[in-house]
Amino acid sequence: MYLVKNVKLFDPQPMGKVDILVTNDRVAAVGIDLHPQIPGLTVIDGTGKTAVPGFIDQHVHVTGGGGEGGFNSRTPELMLSTVIKAGVTTLVGLLGTDSYTKSVENVLAKTKEFNADGITAYCLTGAYVYPPVTVTGSVSKDIVYIKEILGCKLAISDHRCSRPTKEELIRLASDIRMAALISGKPGILHIHLGGCGRQLEDIIEIVEEAYLPIKHFRPTHLDCNPKVALRFMELGGWADFTAEPSKTDELYDVIQKAGIEHLTVSSDSNGSIPVWNEARDQVVAVKVGGMDPLYEIIRNLVVDFNVPMETAIQLITSNVAKALELYPEKGTVRPGSHADMVLLDENLHIDTVMAMGKLMMKDKQLLVKGAFEEVPIA
Repeated sequence: MYLVKNVKLFDPQPMGKVDILVTNDRVAAVGIDLHPQIPGLTVIDGTGKTAVPGFIDQHVHVTGGGGEGGFNSRTPELMLSTVIKAGVTTLVGLLGTDSYTKSVENVLAKTKEFNADGITAYCLTGAYVYPPVTVTGSVSKDIVYIKEILGCKLAISDHRCSRPTKEELIRLASDIRMAALISGKPGILHIHLGGCGRQLEDIIEIVEEAYLPIKHFRPTHLDCNPKVALRFMELGGWADFTAEPSKTDELYDVIQKAGIEHLTVSSDSNGSIPVWNEARDQVVAVKVGGMDPLYEIIRNLVVDFNVPMETAIQLITSNVAKALELYPEKGTVRPGSHADMVLLDENLHIDTVMAMGKLMMKDKQLLVKGAFEEVPIA
């Protein structure tokens, strides 16, 4: 049990200086000058700090990505300490380009590992290829019967994808929708959008022809095509930007034009960033995406572009929770919500992280690590 005293709270709306009482895995109370008489209560001084909801990262390569440059270009698994230091308390794992040497089963096992470690974790079935790779042999059965699986990933308009047709997209999304209705899940078709072909034209046609609700289609990497993002948002769809701090100005421009109501940001952490030759037929280098940019781009919006904290922070908290149908248990700090919280220092850098009521980092010092981090081999 914790009492965070005298902290400036954005839940994500500005709540002023308050005290926050956490019992077990929930926020029990938020108010001014709380003095609960509870044995064993730990008090955290929040003076000079800012409290925001724990960050939600919906595009994470938990088992690593890569592989485009051969077996030695596969990127490593995500470590718990990386997640905590980035302020992430909820994540969604998925596969990348390589669904041959890495599998949905691997992703599911890693997802269960994170949940056991105290981070809330979900995952997606599928990968770049069509038909999607699955655990049970069926996308819909994966969603219905496996509690961690919220939907399916697929790549379109990319030279590495299977080029699914419009009819195949309708069939897949229809299966996902039916599974969502039965299981009570959001039923996401998480779409890796490349830079070639029809881009989102097939998806937009499907929505406009009233085949399926737009909420099931979740295109990502739209930082590479803001015009497509704006059009998709106008139709009422969620547009997801990959966090790249050097592109903060482009994200700011979209916010200025369309607001944030249908906008989210994710990290693409531990995915590969391949560097191609001029002919784009061979990888000459592979970099690894990090998780820190998830909050860095938000801080850039606040510090460099004067976007109010209550606006910017929604892109990685309440908006993502609403898109994943986890709100208000996730994405907010209010009585009854999960006790997922990040405290920022006076310079708005990550200072303290709490996940499901468990203190993971305090005063920039990690308190929890993964089971095999820094463990010597006997």
